[in-house]
Amino acid sequence: PFPYAQDGTVFHNYEGLLPKKADGYYHEYTVSTPGSPDRGARRIVAGGSDERYYTDDHYNSFRLVVE
Repeated sequence: PFPYAQDGTVFHNYEGLLPKKADGYYHEYTVSTPGSPDRGARRIVAGGSDERYYTDDHYNSFRLVVE
């Protein structure tokens, strides 16, 4: 259902920038980057049922998404 095979896969938080959780807690999804020939650098990383983080620099920094 997602345009990229990596969408929905486990994000391991190797960078340690997100709150520490058990491996498998976070999953990543591509955010379309206009003009990019590939997935680009933008992602949403989701944890649990209500945590969402956005990165526009390929995991170098994250911002909590608040609805």
